[in-house]
Amino acid sequence: MLKKPEINEYPPYYKEYVNNVPDGELLQILDDQQKETKELLKDLSEETAEYQYAPGKWTIKEVIGHITDTERIMCYRLLSIARGEKGMLPGYTDDDYVKRGQFNRFSQSDLLHHQALVRQHTILLLSSLDEEAMRQRGNANGSEVTALAIAYIIAGHEIHHRRLIKDRYLRETLSNSYNDLKG
Repeated sequence: MLKKPEINEYPPYYKEYVNNVPDGELLQILDDQQKETKELLKDLSEETAEYQYAPGKWTIKEVIGHITDTERIMCYRLLSIARGEKGMLPGYTDDDYVKRGQFNRFSQSDLLHHQALVRQHTILLLSSLDEEAMRQRGNANGSEVTALAIAYIIAGHEIHHRRLIKDRYLRETLSNSYNDLKG
């Protein structure tokens, strides 16, 4: 069983993500949370999936695209560091990636399918790595990080965004639907 990374294994700005991850078997947590995200979003209409809770904020589709793109990037970093890469791995600007991803042109179902495939890849990669590989340190986006910490960041990142979807998107859309019924 993988143990949560120590605070010195990742940059401080990832602390929330690492702390979001519950105790337990990480591979099972990753598998379960992907199913939970799919369950949360599977019945949304396409209109609701393109809802923005405020001007300039991402739609739910864009959030799912962002989660998937981030996991792809983090998996590359995890693999590189686990294999002993010593060069600095580049950062990325998530707003630019979301804009270029044009996620609103995809169906919600397709986006969730992409996310599930990426998650399967993540789980397969993690299950192939031994303890030594997971403890490898590398440099991503100008900061030192372990492969293990990246695995926890992936899990915590999805949890973070699922909470935002519940709190800022779904609660608001349910409230608007209720007000429409009253009105």
